[in-house]
Amino acid sequence: MVKRVLSCLLALLVLLPCEAAPRRPRKKEVLRENLLLQRRVDSLQAAVDSLKARKYLEDSTVVAVLEGNGAGREAVRAPRNDDPAQTDSLMDLWFRSHRMEAGERPERFDMDSVRFSSNVSDEELMRRLKAMNAYITLPFNETVKNYMVFYAERAPRTMGRIMGLGAYYFPLFEDVFSRYGLPLELKYMAVIESHLDPTATSRAGARGMWQFMYNTARAYGLKINSFVDERLDVEKAVDAAARYLRDSYEVFGDWNLAICSYNCGAGNVQKAIRRSGSRAFWDIYPYLPRETRGYMPAFVGAMYALTYWREYGIEPQEVGMPAATDTFEIRRNLHFKQINEVVGVPMETLRQLNPQYVHEIIPGGEQASILHLPFNWSAPFMSVERDTLYNHKSGELLSEQVVKNIKESGFETRVAYRVREGDYLGRIAARNRVTVAQLKKWNHLRSDRLRVGQVLYIYRHGPAPASSSGGSKPAAKPAAKPAANSAPASAKPASDAGEKVPSEEWSGYVTYTVQAGDSLYGIAKNYPGVSAANIIEYNHLSGTSIRPGMKLKIPVRK
Repeated sequence: MVKRVLSCLLALLVLLPCEAAPRRPRKKEVLRENLLLQRRVDSLQAAVDSLKARKYLEDSTVVAVLEGNGAGREAVRAPRNDDPAQTDSLMDLWFRSHRMEAGERPERFDMDSVRFSSNVSDEELMRRLKAMNAYITLPFNETVKNYMVFYAERAPRTMGRIMGLGAYYFPLFEDVFSRYGLPLELKYMAVIESHLDPTATSRAGARGMWQFMYNTARAYGLKINSFVDERLDVEKAVDAAARYLRDSYEVFGDWNLAICSYNCGAGNVQKAIRRSGSRAFWDIYPYLPRETRGYMPAFVGAMYALTYWREYGIEPQEVGMPAATDTFEIRRNLHFKQINEVVGVPMETLRQLNPQYVHEIIPGGEQASILHLPFNWSAPFMSVERDTLYNHKSGELLSEQVVKNIKESGFETRVAYRVREGDYLGRIAARNRVTVAQLKKWNHLRSDRLRVGQVLYIYRHGPAPASSSGGSKPAAKPAAKPAANSAPASAKPASDAGEKVPSEEWSGYVTYTVQAGDSLYGIAKNYPGVSAANIIEYNHLSGTSIRPGMKLKIPVRK
């Protein structure tokens, strides 16, 4: 019976008319449809990111209260860890800044106890403060006065340099804050955060002119990967900072509190409000983290100094920033050296205007990337044949091996975490999206026991060094280009006693003398085709620890 039914069905199928095969869509039609779909996806993703970022901030206050201000503060914190032992304090960051002029090294002060005197009377300082008519103000008192005098009278050359940089950056900040309907005075926060240095990096891992931590940066849509760190992109970072401050103001309803939350996180501000029973800044002041208590007075002090600079004889310095810039879309991978050697744009200019490209490679292969050039270099750049530019030394600077090494090196962010009451490895690992085994390996832990106050180092979103240090030494900054006095020697066969060289991979080595602030990762990026792991293996290093003056052999590929 079953066989008879099947045979009937087969007969019917044979008798049915054959439909014509559907027409295959043309390539242009497919590309057009893909483009429309991509635009819709991008639009939806932007909306989702905006909602996630806002929810991220609002939820943080609740999480902070429920978990003793642990996860919430870390999730929403902006610039720096509030632990003085692990993070640059406000004044320490000021004095250690590489922007400080040689010869201007003022004595360090404990701003909580020092009392500065000034030839300007308190009455005049109060009058000037009131005359500023700022949207964000604080009452005049000894704390505010100290910061006003410090910024205006104690570091005139440094403030002069900041004024020079401000002439270039402040109009950009004002445009962004105006677009979001925010007070323009918020631009002075960047002075406190980074001295207007786009590449500033704190010990806690905050980066850029607006000192974003990794999680907060990602929550506000900044791209961070092996090639790009948009925290260093001045335009995108200030836009993210504006959105953070807008959202924070919606939570607290007060600009003083919103600015404080940018420094120490919404959770800490919420805790101070709960403890004080008030939402006024000076009422919650004693309950804020020590690092944050001086943040608002410092903000007012910087704003005062940059308003009354003429009265103090502060001279804006020439900082070499271009008067105007042009923006270009780059749709193929392009190295700074190709632009430098073909067009002639100085490398320092390329780095200064495009600091977000951490390996000096503009990744235009997958999607368009932006290149900023001084206006006077626009015509020479456009006049060069594209193939001539992209093909110049591409086999050396942009080979598959170079790109592979960069991707394999990953993006490493080291965070210092101080153990709190009730913490255990499982909870800390879950909060930071790592494993307990990783925590134990990175910190050389032999058991699961922790003590309150213990510092753990966590490597997020990338592989940790082969043997990460559990000490308190801060993470090294990316290496600068080799100095003239430590330029690599010409490549030569490595024949030193005890040297083991994989002959099938390396043809020899060049010698590099480690400079202050160097890291293996930063050194490796200056040598195409070489990774930090290659340097470790070649020099038989037990980990990533290096010291100034150390001689490293940098292998050269065949």
